Amino acid sequence: MSLYCLFLAKDLTELLMGLLRRFMKQELLQDRSPLQLIKIQVSDEKNWVSIKSVDLGLGAESAIKVLQSKPGSKIGELSVLTFRRECLKCLVKVVGKLQDKSPLKFPMVWNVACLHPTKIYEEPEWCIKNMKSIVQTFLQGKKLTGGIPAGDVIIQQFTSLTSVEGRGERFLSFKPVKERLDVFLYTNLSTPYPELSRFCQSLLLLSHGQATVERGFSINKEVETWNLQDDTLECLRLVCDRISSCGGVLKVPLTKELLASASSARSLYRLFLENERRKKESAALALKRKAVEEELLDLRTQREVLSRVCESLQNDADKLAEQAEGKAGSKMAELITKSNTLRRRHKEKKEELRQLEERIEEKSSQLRLL
Repeated sequence: MSLYCLFLAKDLTELLMGLLRRFMKQELLQDRSPLQLIKIQVSDEKNWVSIKSVDLGLGAESAIKVLQSKPGSKIGELSVLTFRRECLKCLVKVVGKLQDKSPLKFPMVWNVACLHPTKIYEEPEWCIKNMKSIVQTFLQGKKLTGGIPAGDVIIQQFTSLTSVEGRGERFLSFKPVKERLDVFLYTNLSTPYPELSRFCQSLLLLSHGQATVERGFSINKEVETWNLQDDTLECLRLVCDRISSCGGVLKVPLTKELLASASSARSLYRLFLENERRKKESAALALKRKAVEEELLDLRTQREVLSRVCESLQNDADKLAEQAEGKAGSKMAELITKSNTLRRRHKEKKEELRQLEERIEEKSSQLRLL
């Protein structure tokens, strides 16, 4: 059974009230029911306290004072007010989202608290009233097997439970920290009040939808250690699930397969480590080979560009020399000078091309060895 719903309404109300007190006017919060708290217009600035009165908490207030008291501090009143205003906007958004998504808007959340032993002992009339409301909700939704007669029996048994003779001193001595509530309810309801016990099980299972997932997170937290890999976590969960399905560690059948697996665990672990080492070496080699291939591709691209540049310089130098043959005087000298300049550049580029060819050959040899 999902028993956290018995405390959900009270905890949510305290949480919501704690946030509202930080920035809402106190007269708006006095004597407010949880449903009224949900309906308060937190976005209305008329309901806010002044910016200076916003409660940021002791830690934030202390930090602001320390920063302002430092020599040469540039944090003035304007900066503090801006910070408070941003905090106020954050609180408004948080509370608004909490109001929109809060289960407090559903009466069932408050009514189910009538099953708490402390409430039964201290406020029996309140508990009977809420139990009647719960039964009526089930009847209206046609979720109660047996209809109205069954509802009457449940209310009668619950009334008997909340009577002075029914609840006894045990309800007063119940301590949630030391005693499981589900065990307590089952012990006190199953035999004397069977119909009420079955109804309470159905009631508490309403909020049970995510319990399996949440329990899985709890198990993960228990088995989790530092540097735990995904495969190890999955194996630990499989072990936990198997033990749970068998009913405990002492009830796990010791089959031949299980014993053989346990005896060969060390050798399998060494084999696993060897395979992991080989995978890492292979991955490192692949990365190194990829780097060499990329560098070789870049060098070949440079070679193609440099080859075209050399060819262009050679052609331009030849054209200028041919033009100089038909000229005389200073014009011929100018053309020959330009032609010789291009030939010198061509020679330099050819030397660069030769060096580039050597680097390409070196990288090709290195790639073949990988």
